[in-house]
Amino acid sequence: MKRNDFDFVALEDLRIGLFVDLDLGWMAHPFATSRFKISSARQIEVLKGLGVKRIRCIPSQSDLAEDEPPTADVEPVPGAQAGPGLQAAGRQHVDERAAQQQSLALCKLRFAESVRDYQQTMQLLHSRPMQAGQLGLQTVQRLVAEMQEQGDIAIRLLTEVAGDKAAMHPVNVTVISLLLGRAMGLEGPALDDLGLAAFLHDVGKSELPERVRRPDDSFSSAEHRVYQEHVAQGLRLAKLMNLSPQAIQVIAQHHEMVDGSGFPLQLKSDAISVGGRILALVNRYDGLCNPLKANAAMTPHEALSLIFSQQKTRFDGAALSSFIRMMGVYPPGSVVQLNDERHAIVVSVNSGRPLKPRLLVHEPGLPRHQAVLLDLEQTPNTSIRRSLKPSSLPAAAMDYLQPHHRMCYFFEAVKVSANATGPAS
Repeated sequence: MKRNDFDFVALEDLRIGLFVDLDLGWMAHPFATSRFKISSARQIEVLKGLGVKRIRCIPSQSDLAEDEPPTADVEPVPGAQAGPGLQAAGRQHVDERAAQQQSLALCKLRFAESVRDYQQTMQLLHSRPMQAGQLGLQTVQRLVAEMQEQGDIAIRLLTEVAGDKAAMHPVNVTVISLLLGRAMGLEGPALDDLGLAAFLHDVGKSELPERVRRPDDSFSSAEHRVYQEHVAQGLRLAKLMNLSPQAIQVIAQHHEMVDGSGFPLQLKSDAISVGGRILALVNRYDGLCNPLKANAAMTPHEALSLIFSQQKTRFDGAALSSFIRMMGVYPPGSVVQLNDERHAIVVSVNSGRPLKPRLLVHEPGLPRHQAVLLDLEQTPNTSIRRSLKPSSLPAAAMDYLQPHHRMCYFFEAVKVSANATGPAS
């Protein structure tokens, strides 16, 4: 067998010492490189959370090559051995990169756990609806508890997440709705009810024909009416799950708009609960970023701009203002150009300091697997000049930044960058 001949290994057969070759883009996994020898049980746990069924490995390099690095979590920085100062800078770079990757890996694992919970909830929905409702509530309460434990929170882009898109939408909407509800002062049962309604807002679609479960501009009037029936079906299932009256109300209102243009009851303004107003906004935002047809997807900046400039009369003013303050003008996933002409993608936004996000910056002289996120809060002379469509990026920047086709978010504790400028400054 040649040195780079490969085989596939099932997730349950992953072992320390296996040399793996991840057939995924760099931004689709949290490791420093796509090729490495497994050196810890933690790495195996992360590999199992990537959303793939098997992992490619290279048997000839598994436990054979003496010069393989002991871990893929960190790696040396070119020039770090040139002197004590550079050695310290190199160690700091490696430490910060490792911390960022560890946080990303944890976010991806938590998101994947919630997706699995949603899938299990749907499996129980018809046979044991009350158990399904309890599982949904436990998932939401776990998320709320994690938010409370972390204190100040940053909203993290999860890069390209593989898996069931039908499950990713409700999980994504749940995470963002909880963050927005928290920002607007909801707590306790009110926050749980909002999260549970967001988690289960689309369960009624399981009762519809497959072709009308996602809204499409090509729908006929009859197909639009069938699609809208998912709200009534969702209410019926929510009652079978024995959800709280408040959570059921939010599910009933997740397509109502404050100007009366929503459905099914064309409610206006104060007739819609706070939770209903929050969920309607977040659901619309996710729908613009992650539509049925990928070629119709907007960048997060474009989606937010469209809602604010053309659709703000449909949404609650307080909710929209809080949403913009929380996500920033350039939400995670936005492709931008900096004031020094470099291109970047917004990766993380501190919900308390949304105008100073963290960015992955295109640095031609630095391999992307060694890049440390640039923290604009620590680099006052660097700022975002404008948002860009990914298609307008130069080829080299496109390959380096790898803009995402699907926007998935989670949350992480706000961390102060140890490196005030980092390699991308």
